[in-house]
Amino acid sequence: MKISLAPISYCWSKPDVALFYQQVALSHIDTVYLGETVCSRRRELKFNDYLDLANMLKSHGKHVVLSTMALIEAQSELNELKKAIENGDFSIEANDMAAVHYAQQAKVPFVCGPMINNYNRASLDLLHKKGMFRFVMPCELSQQWLSRIINQGDKPKFEIEVLGHGYMPLALSARCFTAKHYQLPKDKCQTICQRHSKGLLAQTQESQPLLRLNGIQTQSAAQINLINQIPQMITMGVDYWRISPNKLTDIDLGSELASALQQVTNDPFNTEELFNQQFNHKQHTAIIHHHCNGYWFGLPGMDYRQENQETVFPS
Repeated sequence: MKISLAPISYCWSKPDVALFYQQVALSHIDTVYLGETVCSRRRELKFNDYLDLANMLKSHGKHVVLSTMALIEAQSELNELKKAIENGDFSIEANDMAAVHYAQQAKVPFVCGPMINNYNRASLDLLHKKGMFRFVMPCELSQQWLSRIINQGDKPKFEIEVLGHGYMPLALSARCFTAKHYQLPKDKCQTICQRHSKGLLAQTQESQPLLRLNGIQTQSAAQINLINQIPQMITMGVDYWRISPNKLTDIDLGSELASALQQVTNDPFNTEELFNQQFNHKQHTAIIHHHCNGYWFGLPGMDYRQENQETVFPS
């Protein structure tokens, strides 16, 4: 199994993005997704800027995938989508069925991103025939669901990627919640989301974290944390463990995990012991910092299941 880094979900400044990927280039992370996936009004980086970053990362030995928008609303966004597909060097992550359509036409291999709703093996096999070589599981699905998909019939001919750490993408809307919070119209938003480097936290009336508003995207308030599930995922046959970044230290986590996975490759019989030794302290940290893992166990997504708890999957 390898470590992948999802595209940045937030509106960071161009210098901050450049600094971030310079550090990614020096890490042990295997695969990097690049591109704006949330809102086309975020124009800090243009398409050619992402291409420059992609070539820089490629020169450092990274596998680069260009990620596309998750909600296509205008012809200008379709034009940007076609530009990404026709880049000539890199495969793409399709986060909308329009991207699947144009990628198939251009015979460009693609990753099926987490914002495309895939809930059965038949649809995945069909997408594979259209050019999909990797499937990123929607975060609301469970380990039991994934196991059933993997073991249904022949072994899947496509790779499987699971979001293991980061704020979960839950929903998209044509409305911009961040602009609405500041009483601004969406088409005159002043790119106000740049003030919130990891989204705008929404709380309940009891001041409990509930959701995270990121422009037109709604995310989880807590970060998913599936570090302790890596040994099981290796056994299941998961190919990539994805980190959705929101700070520079996520690079350190990805690099540390990648190094540990290399040790697992050299000594596969001690997988579980290795991760218990190196990452068991993160269990306690996860609880303190409001991490979650409920969806993976078939529970409400914001729950955090302890290792000694019994999981009861709904029928």
